[in-house]
Amino acid sequence: MHQLLHLDSSARSGSFSRELGGLFAAKWRDAHPDGRYRHRDLTRDPVPLVGEAWTTLCDTLLAEQITDPAQFSRAVRTPEEREAWAIVEPLLTELVESDVVLVGAPMYNFGVPAALKAWIDQVTFPRMSLAGTAFVVVGARGGSYVEGAPRAPYDYHERYLRDFFDGHFGVEDVRFVHTELTNARVDPLLADLLDAHEASRAQARAEVVTLADGVRAG
Repeated sequence: MHQLLHLDSSARSGSFSRELGGLFAAKWRDAHPDGRYRHRDLTRDPVPLVGEAWTTLCDTLLAEQITDPAQFSRAVRTPEEREAWAIVEPLLTELVESDVVLVGAPMYNFGVPAALKAWIDQVTFPRMSLAGTAFVVVGARGGSYVEGAPRAPYDYHERYLRDFFDGHFGVEDVRFVHTELTNARVDPLLADLLDAHEASRAQARAEVVTLADGVRAG
């Protein structure tokens, strides 16, 4: 059975990343009426930060060379680790059971929201692989960070996520769609870029629908 895990991490209920994620999810659900859809809102139901017991779990996994997520529970030994595992297990289970993971991730201060980073830390363990999983990231940025833009070197948003999914999960083909220049709607100094923002938004909406068609066909 196909399963889509849909994560939202924007603090705004009507954000542009949520708009794009909603479009993708709707297309996917139309194509998979019998599929499982799991939505996790990381700002309304935040994931706790990792604690020391999580780090000792990682140590045991490394020491005993346990790399299969289905076997991770073997590393749980102490009461503190059992408490940590109670947080990790449902998050990790819905991740590894999904064949498509949709990540709504706006850019905050050149990077990803803390809510998303907390989730990433909880579900990431040494040498685990999700190499058969499709990852799609839908984002929004206040400025423009496309290749060649003056602020492109400050993009620690897409760059971080691309490197993370490849380096930790072994997923090289991650798809990104962004609505850019969102601050043009509120910042008088960017008012002359409002048309460019609207064009970016329209293009992103079209891209995410096309992308959903491609992913669902696979």
